[in-house]
Amino acid sequence: MVENSGVLGWFLLNPKTPPFASHKTLFAFLWLAALTSLFVWQRNTISGFLVLGGVPVQPPPKLRPVVFCLTEFGGVGDGVTLNTEAFERGVRAISKLGNKGGGQLSVPPGRWLTAPFNLTSHMTLFLARDAVILAIQDEKYWPLMPALPSYGYGREHPGPRYTSLIHGQNLRDVVITGHNGTINGQGQTWWTKYRQKLLNHTRGPLVQILWSSNIVISNITLRDSPFWTLHPYDCKNVTVKNVTILAPVYHAPNTDGIDPDSCEDMLIEDCYISVGDDAIAIKSGWDQYGITYGRPSRNIVIRNLVVRSNVSAGISIGSEMSGGVSNVLVENVLVWESRRAMRIKTAPGRGGYVRQITYRNLVFKNVRVGIVIKTDYNEHPGGGYDPKALPILRDISFINIRGQGVRVPVRIQGSEQIPIRNVTFEDMKVGITYKKKHIFQCAFVQGQVIGTISPAPCDNFDRYNEQGQLVKHAASQNVTDIDYEI
Repeated sequence: MVENSGVLGWFLLNPKTPPFASHKTLFAFLWLAALTSLFVWQRNTISGFLVLGGVPVQPPPKLRPVVFCLTEFGGVGDGVTLNTEAFERGVRAISKLGNKGGGQLSVPPGRWLTAPFNLTSHMTLFLARDAVILAIQDEKYWPLMPALPSYGYGREHPGPRYTSLIHGQNLRDVVITGHNGTINGQGQTWWTKYRQKLLNHTRGPLVQILWSSNIVISNITLRDSPFWTLHPYDCKNVTVKNVTILAPVYHAPNTDGIDPDSCEDMLIEDCYISVGDDAIAIKSGWDQYGITYGRPSRNIVIRNLVVRSNVSAGISIGSEMSGGVSNVLVENVLVWESRRAMRIKTAPGRGGYVRQITYRNLVFKNVRVGIVIKTDYNEHPGGGYDPKALPILRDISFINIRGQGVRVPVRIQGSEQIPIRNVTFEDMKVGITYKKKHIFQCAFVQGQVIGTISPAPCDNFDRYNEQGQLVKHAASQNVTDIDYEI
């Protein structure tokens, strides 16, 4: 008999058969199960801003007093006509309405081919059902932009980088929504050229919004991005809700789903993400450039997600975290058919910190490694970084973790240079596929386990019973038991 009912119970009982015909149905049942069985809602406060059940309380986006249709500006939705000028004319018309509440640009059903274009403040981009914004594949139509200041380097090549398909910077009050219309990056050409080393600049994201506030992205599908899919950078008050993000799980390099980067007060909820890299990766800059820029990612809530990543992780922090990451809540997440579920990755030279991170109510289904903390992820932007800039990792909690078909439930690899402090496991029961002794792996980590933990934890942790009474002291915080052969 399985402890969890509904979709969670199905996933534990049926390791190979998906119970639903579509990811939309899958997500709906996960949400129902979340309400009825496993998840417990509660009020709390995160670093001074009110949350209800883990959700930042923000007002809904305003209705716009003026609505335009893309066809009014010459748009043709035949999948062949280039509509860049139509989008630009529509955005320009809305930019003149800022003191009147802004405007909405509606994209009707059709296939609307376009080169990259910019958004404006007080704007809603609305995609009707069966509306598809298609990115033109020829890179000569994609303008170049300077490298981001916290990276100091195009992520893949030195110097300028390609812009995103949909771009905005220094904006306020922007909404991208609809009746589940699609923004399609047509990334296949970019992926092939990247693998063949035919590109001279870093690929562009699908949607990138910089130095902006009060952003809402909801009820749309984002797919086949050339690079990272949704990249909010140094933004405040961002909500991503009811968004589907898709890319092939193999051979679609660096197609991260959502990458909050030096962002503050952000909510990601009710999303389905299946991509060719991390489903979500929280970032805050790269080595010396991120340290100098000094903008952390903080006050981030991620909840009620179904995610898949065959080559990377469901939800990651890092590895570019040099500005710091703190005050993050990840809850009510199902990770299925993935290489890793939760991962924190960093290295000497990053500096910064990862602290006050809470994971709770997680389910892993057919995942190679459940929880990973890695401190030797040595990718650097050239040789100018300071190897003595050591990150601080501490105050990380994992509560109510369930799983089935997991090969290595936990791999926490601190080091003498970068020890990991105050890690807590409470109520964990993960079914394993590999019957080997050392599958809860640790090195240079200090913390505590509370209550029932299965499989048995490593000896680096103090052990407490459910009543909070100490049962056994840690044998040594520096015990090393990492086995990458498993």
